[in-house]
Amino acid sequence: MDDKASVGKISVSSDSVSTLNSEDFVLVFKQGDDMNSANNGSDDEKTGLKIVGNGSEQQLQKELEDVLMDTPCEDQEQHTEGVKTVLPDDDLDESSNETSTASSTINPSSVGIQKQDMSLPVKTAQQDCGDGSDLYSPVPDEDSVVFSQLTYLGCASVNAPRSEVEALRMISILRGQCQNALDVTLSVPNVSEGTVRLLDPQSNTEIAKYPIYKILFCVRGHDGTPESDCFAFTESHYNAELFRIHVFRCEIQEAVSRILYSFATAFRRSIKQTPLTASIPPQTPDSDIFSFSVSLEIKEDDGKGYFSAVSKDKDKQCFRLRQGVDKKIVIYVQQTSNKELTIERCFGLLLSPGRDVRNSDMHLLELESMGKSADGKSYIITGSWNTKSPHFQAVNEETPKDKVLFITTAIDLVITEVQEPVRFLLETKVRVCSASERLYWPFSKRSSTENFFLKLKQIERKERKSNCDTFYEVICLESESERERRKTTASPSIRLSQCGPQGTSMPSPPEDDEEEDNDEPLLSGSGDVSKECAEKILETWGDLLSKWHLNLSVRPKQLSTLVRSGVPEALRGEVWQLLAGCHNNDYLVEKYRLLITKESPQDSAITRDINRTFPAHDYFKDTGGDGQDSLYKICKAYSVYDEEIGYCQGQSFLAAVLLLHMPEEQAFSVLVKIMFDYGLRELFKQNFEDLHCKFYQLERLMQEYIADLYSHFLEISLEAHMYASQWFLTLFTAKFPLYMVFHIIDLLLCEGISVIFNVALGLLKTSKDDLLLTDFEGALKFFRVQLPKRYRSEDNAKKLMELACNLKISQKKLKKYEREYHMMREQQAQQEDPVERFERENRRLQEANMRLEQENDDLAHELVTSKIALRKDLDNAEEKADALNKELLMTKQKLIDSEEEKRRLEEEAGQLKEMCRRELDKAESEIKKNSSIIGDYKQICSQLSDRLEKQQSANKAEIEKIRQKVEGCERCREFFNTEGRVKLVSTKKENSSEEDTDEEKETLKNQLREMELELAQTKLQLVEAECKIQDLEHHLGLAFNEVQAAKKTWFNRTISSIKTATGVQGKETS
Repeated sequence: MDDKASVGKISVSSDSVSTLNSEDFVLVFKQGDDMNSANNGSDDEKTGLKIVGNGSEQQLQKELEDVLMDTPCEDQEQHTEGVKTVLPDDDLDESSNETSTASSTINPSSVGIQKQDMSLPVKTAQQDCGDGSDLYSPVPDEDSVVFSQLTYLGCASVNAPRSEVEALRMISILRGQCQNALDVTLSVPNVSEGTVRLLDPQSNTEIAKYPIYKILFCVRGHDGTPESDCFAFTESHYNAELFRIHVFRCEIQEAVSRILYSFATAFRRSIKQTPLTASIPPQTPDSDIFSFSVSLEIKEDDGKGYFSAVSKDKDKQCFRLRQGVDKKIVIYVQQTSNKELTIERCFGLLLSPGRDVRNSDMHLLELESMGKSADGKSYIITGSWNTKSPHFQAVNEETPKDKVLFITTAIDLVITEVQEPVRFLLETKVRVCSASERLYWPFSKRSSTENFFLKLKQIERKERKSNCDTFYEVICLESESERERRKTTASPSIRLSQCGPQGTSMPSPPEDDEEEDNDEPLLSGSGDVSKECAEKILETWGDLLSKWHLNLSVRPKQLSTLVRSGVPEALRGEVWQLLAGCHNNDYLVEKYRLLITKESPQDSAITRDINRTFPAHDYFKDTGGDGQDSLYKICKAYSVYDEEIGYCQGQSFLAAVLLLHMPEEQAFSVLVKIMFDYGLRELFKQNFEDLHCKFYQLERLMQEYIADLYSHFLEISLEAHMYASQWFLTLFTAKFPLYMVFHIIDLLLCEGISVIFNVALGLLKTSKDDLLLTDFEGALKFFRVQLPKRYRSEDNAKKLMELACNLKISQKKLKKYEREYHMMREQQAQQEDPVERFERENRRLQEANMRLEQENDDLAHELVTSKIALRKDLDNAEEKADALNKELLMTKQKLIDSEEEKRRLEEEAGQLKEMCRRELDKAESEIKKNSSIIGDYKQICSQLSDRLEKQQSANKAEIEKIRQKVEGCERCREFFNTEGRVKLVSTKKENSSEEDTDEEKETLKNQLREMELELAQTKLQLVEAECKIQDLEHHLGLAFNEVQAAKKTWFNRTISSIKTATGVQGKETS
């Protein structure tokens, strides 16, 4: 039988009849233990025992009454309370008639043959043992039933622990291939807090044990097959990460049914309360073992100044961290057993990447706080983790998709009663993703928990180092994971050799974990809801939403069908707003922002209820946290918005459900739509008159659909308002798991408030067999405790919603019942004493009058206040108008001045243009003039150069002639040498020719001086001309630069600013 079989249905074939008990038995969870199922990816299914008997359980009980001849009647009555079936009424006879072909149904004729010869080895552990030849082996100090003559065939890992097909396949494999079986005795407890034990039939020593809450599924082989004498159960191993099936063969085939019956009994009974005067049990060897539960939580900076807890990936059970984000480590330490020890302080919080790290590799974190929690049960240590430190580089880099990392966290605690410090080590899986990646795990588990077992030895007073309270020394400290690994590798004397292809071996028993009280109701806000969804479903919804957005006023045709299957969690926020008709309701959004600023007269009631809303949910559990703050504002805003109803108990649960899917403003808008458009507020009006009408309609529907349960409720005087008030007022949000709650809101927003009747009838139908066996108190307890816990399994919730959707309840029928109710109320009113009726009517009118007077006073006060406010606003407006008029006049004057300035600047600009033009013409003329002068000077200079060269050549020729003449004259040769120099002659000759040479010399010197003077003048004129040319070129460059500067500098900027100012003023004027 697969998990997905609907509740209450049976699968009938020629080979077998398999029934699923309607109750997935509620189990006691280990604290901090992940009990997620691995069946077909249904991770959120609650841990529960499913017993596959084959056929009707009433028939099974009748057969057992014949087989178990020495079972007392009282015991049978107790068993009757523990075993119920959910076969529909119309299928009951059919299944009873077909039990002869059922695989596990006991044939009465065969039982009759064996009655005289068979002695079934079954007794309770509390009965006397009898003589030593009895097959029964007692288990001390436990109320249990022990079965002998059993053979343990082995165990194997399974992927679907609740699948009958896989379980039967494993039974067949292990029975056919196992060659090294082990004879055992099986002890099954009578209470859900007990433990199933495997005992050695010779020495009565314990081989293995399995806590009841870890057993998930029981099955037996089909009749007519070799496996008919076999049975098996599956259990979660290694904190629910591994599931194993254990297979047994019974020498007496009929005892298999009794064994399965004992398992059912174990899950139906609770431990009897121990009297307060009970004696204290003696010390046992485990009295020196102190167990602790240590939880690790990692928080990351959310960018808003807060640190939010990091969620865990459900598939790989690892924390998802963001790269480069500051983090905090929070450790919760809670002692779970033995005498309470006092944690004095924590003197070290250490962290290291990897696992099995050395002490030297651990790095000390900065401690931020330490101390006891608000309830005093836990000790909390908080430290800051700087991920940018080079020590943690390995866990600050993005992790590949196919890999996970480990981090090891350690805390060193000083415990007052223990001599030396105690160190707890936790190894945790993590994955690092990019800082920009968006994580969709808001409802997943956010902490990692490990149990530790600290063994202490009491120190004698003589051995104590001081007289302080320290009187223990540490023997060893072991985690549950280490204990599991150690026991898995235990000695071969306790293990079986491997057999078959599965490599099965004798199991290592898990330890007993801390258990919860079965009588405690389920906390509101329980259950995780995954955002994961099949790609095909998301594509279908995506196409539908695309079409819907094109025309929001018309709902798509296939919408109702899709909603009945449940809206994908990732799309619920958008779909709920579309269904409620407030997808873009800006009015309510703005109204909400105004309402939260006002005071509510019901503030104290809202504050009181906020702490009670969804205490099991991480978002709402912290006092003063973001969740509670948003929830408070929504409830306060609605109480101010709807003055007639205000705030009523139960509204906070509905608001919290909406807050989990959308922001505050949108959640408020949808809440208003549900209250007004869907008629939920009508239930709170007129002294809950409409709510009582709904109760009457529900009872009439019960009378039609579940007549026997309706009659039973009449017999025990159980009325609808005693169990269904919360269903209607909170829309099932107060007690039931979130997965079921969200699906109900899907249907309500799509089909209306009448869906409540479908869900209510579905709940009553599926629980009918259990409720028929209860009295008044038992029924109330069932509705309060057991019923919500039953739907922690997603499969059970899905089956319930399928049943609710298949129930056809017409609006015509509801209207008929409503008329009946009003007619009944009128008849009751007519039949009662007129005086009493008038007095009641008078009281009602007085209350209405007082309410109206109060409303009148409030309106009058509001009117006066509004008039005063309007007068103030009018005065402010008039003052503002005067100020604006003055500003307008000033602006006009500025405009006139600006226009005059504009005209003046335009005139100046024209003058500047004219001046620049004249200067430019003048500069050009001067340039031309200078150019002509330069040309003339160049021509003169060239002429003078030519003249000088000619004169020099003439002088050279003349000198050459003179030298030739001197050489030709004999007299002259006496006075001049060949080089033309004057020779020294005798004084006589000198005196005689002195007069002639002096005259000639003078003449030559005069000519030479004249030529040198003329040459100097020519050179001077040339230099002056060059200087004049340079001066003119300098003036030309300055004039050209001035022209360019005039074009590009202040003049252009002045003109552009004038144009800009003129354009802006022109626009303002127009």
